[in-house]
Amino acid sequence: MRFRRHIELEHGLKQIDIAPLINMVFLLLIFFMLTSSFVMQTGIKINLPKAITSEITKFEKIEIVVSAGNLTYFNSKVVSTGELKNLLKQVSKRQQPILIKADSRASLGRVVEIWDICRDLGITQINIATNQE
Repeated sequence: MRFRRHIELEHGLKQIDIAPLINMVFLLLIFFMLTSSFVMQTGIKINLPKAITSEITKFEKIEIVVSAGNLTYFNSKVVSTGELKNLLKQVSKRQQPILIKADSRASLGRVVEIWDICRDLGITQINIATNQE
């Protein structure tokens, strides 16, 4: 059995043109880049203070966020002090725990004010979010 060493391509072509193949790969790449969905995490950007003795909690809680500009958010909605009191009155009836997430540059007075509102309304489970070192 004898094998031919030099097999000629159809009708005398000596090489394969790969330019259309490269174009097709780039078109597929562009198609998948445009049709893929990128997940953007929405929320309030805060830098939590660091603590050595922090613990991880795993229960459903109400979040109050204090941003660096001392804006107060109750479950991702901007609220004033009066609105916060009304919302916390409803929470105190359900005995749900509260998590205060305050930016490290936020005013300590604002955090203490929120803490006092919670204690005044009878909420006993108040936590402050931190990052572990």
